[in-house]
Amino acid sequence: MTAPSTFGLSTEARNLHWLLTNLVEEVPGILSVAVVSSDGLLLLSSDPGRNQEARQAPDGRPAGPRGSSADLATVVSGLGSLTVGAARLMDFGAVRHTMVAMEEGSLFVMSISDGSLLGVHGSADCDMSVVAYHMALFVGRAGHVLTPELRHELRQSLEAEPTAPGDGR
Repeated sequence: MTAPSTFGLSTEARNLHWLLTNLVEEVPGILSVAVVSSDGLLLLSSDPGRNQEARQAPDGRPAGPRGSSADLATVVSGLGSLTVGAARLMDFGAVRHTMVAMEEGSLFVMSISDGSLLGVHGSADCDMSVVAYHMALFVGRAGHVLTPELRHELRQSLEAEPTAPGDGR
């Protein structure tokens, strides 16, 4: 993973980038991570080429969703919205986390604060309890600093990132 540039960002934004980079690099089996605002906008991404074609794993299979973190953000936002609606219908309280286990991988979604979500795409052999534990640590550390001002700064920094060759922008 190549860390995105944090030059010119506030201390809080740089810390969130560091937390996200640490999550991906330290937890075996994590393929990609996205932090999404309550309105579905990508705020932080583990994939600096988030709009490029799907990355390839060593065995030639896609290593992440098509479009990478942009698509991961869309899926996380949709799944988050769906589970919040289901929780309201069932009157069981707020959704804490959601996990989707698939044949070739897993998707984890956890609430951060004010409707923001942390989404993690894991490999088929990841230890789900380890991923969930580290996601909870991330949420605990990020939740209190993810203010509206910081969300705005993160969104602007993503929009200002230079595009990668061939990504169509």
